[in-house]
Amino acid sequence: MPAIALNHYNLRAPRALLLQLKEFYCEVIGLEVGARPAFDSFGYWLYAGSQAVLHLSEARTGDVRHTDIATSFDHVAFSCVDPEGMEAHLRARQLPYQVAFVPSLQQKQIFLRDPAGNGVELNFTNIS
Repeated sequence: MPAIALNHYNLRAPRALLLQLKEFYCEVIGLEVGARPAFDSFGYWLYAGSQAVLHLSEARTGDVRHTDIATSFDHVAFSCVDPEGMEAHLRARQLPYQVAFVPSLQQKQIFLRDPAGNGVELNFTNIS
């Protein structure tokens, strides 16, 4: 009964921030809004290809997200293509980011933060 893959992750926020997150993940990261069941709450499912990888859900009235507690969450990572294009895109939007290389994997990594402050890693393979 082992887990075989990551299905999705969910971010819950007030509507104004939720809209900023949707814009960021679609316009910056390249995910696309897709089909979502008719839940009672407002939200979006964002897709990478045919997989809904990010669910955005509106926070319910009285729902509090604590930001003053220790957490072990660091970032989510996406497999990407066209690292030069992505860096140009980030520079054009004046979004701060850091770059790292993993030579043993021939991988370039770009690290940035979404509008809620969550870490995002973009992985590009076969980079020499």
